[in-house]
Amino acid sequence: MLFDDTYRTIENPCEGIFRDRGSKFLAYAFPINIEAEIKGIVSGLKSEHPKANHHCWAMRLGIDRSVFKLNDDGEPSGTAGRPILNTLLSRDLTNILVVVVRYFGGTLLGVPGLINAYKQATEDALNQAVVIEKTVNDVYTVTFDYLQMNDVMHIVKQDDLIILSQQFDNSCVMHISVRKMQVNQVLSKFSKIDGVKATYTHSL
Repeated sequence: MLFDDTYRTIENPCEGIFRDRGSKFLAYAFPINIEAEIKGIVSGLKSEHPKANHHCWAMRLGIDRSVFKLNDDGEPSGTAGRPILNTLLSRDLTNILVVVVRYFGGTLLGVPGLINAYKQATEDALNQAVVIEKTVNDVYTVTFDYLQMNDVMHIVKQDDLIILSQQFDNSCVMHISVRKMQVNQVLSKFSKIDGVKATYTHSL
């Protein structure tokens, strides 16, 4: 198989903790679908932990291992975001954000100590997680005349497509989610019905 359209993520948010020489590292893992979610989550944790010294994070999106972002938030470069990210990569998890909130305990941990602490906190959070497998889906807007409803619905049922929203009138609009591996097959079927138009909008 040239293209794998499945990925592993977490079902719900979860938390973990790691302590070392007085410092406390609180890890929060969140399932996410778009990068825009990060800002609100990190801001929320900063409000929740206003006295914490650092709020470091890493995220992965999609099945391409090169799509990630990380933030050391004042910790020495490579000691916080990178070990969080490496833990996500080693567990093969994506569409996920992990934020580790650090309360400094008065003793410097050094570079190896920091890398270990951020890794262990992340591991602890992920150990609490329920890991699920999802498919990579593309969303299409399908437009058709009311008279073509039966033909369109036949394809939807036959290929087990997910209807995200629909609006039926003389002219009908339906937003459907199609598994990546089914896209060509489904579009080919729609193209054989006169007047039916399927337009790609985004991926899930």
